[in-house]
Amino acid sequence: MARTRAADYDDKRKSILKLSARAFAQHGYDKTSMAQIAKICGFSKALLYHYYENKETLLIDIISAHLEELVDAVETAAEEDQSPLEQLRSLCRALMLAYEDADSEHKLQINELSYLPVEKKQGIIELERKLVSIFAKAVAATNPQFGDGSTLVKPVTMSLFGMLNWSYLWFKPDGDLTREGYAELVVELLLNGSRSIHGGDFSGSSR
Repeated sequence: MARTRAADYDDKRKSILKLSARAFAQHGYDKTSMAQIAKICGFSKALLYHYYENKETLLIDIISAHLEELVDAVETAAEEDQSPLEQLRSLCRALMLAYEDADSEHKLQINELSYLPVEKKQGIIELERKLVSIFAKAVAATNPQFGDGSTLVKPVTMSLFGMLNWSYLWFKPDGDLTREGYAELVVELLLNGSRSIHGGDFSGSSR
């Protein structure tokens, strides 16, 4: 007879993922043991193993859940009746807001994916490609010179991700620049260059 799941199974699982992500990000995936994770979560090792059999499955779920949230956020933000420019702005704003309180998960996606064997990270790679594809389509639509098959779309899109993704290293939530404002700034830099931002308003208000 299959074991019945507790009513709070999903809540506990989400808590394990959040706390494990912080531990892995702070101490390193390779240096953090399941015993340490259990202690951080306030569980016995036996209870932790009821949810996750090893660190590998934990890391896979942490990164996969993070990417699924990012994809959901940008897909929800994109509206068909928006102009190409406003759609790109909406995507960037949604991504920056989705990154809030997810620095640990983001750091793991960038730095710790190499610990997973190739066959175990295919689902993660597919989610990353889906996210890139959404942004690449939006980037291409903002410039008529980006025709079908343009070799410029990918480097421009990845440059965009470079500006957004690495902001977690320096962005201060209590600073003068909001997440929405930074998203606006990135779009201006990407499409118009630094000369266009003199005197610009990047307070986060929609345009």
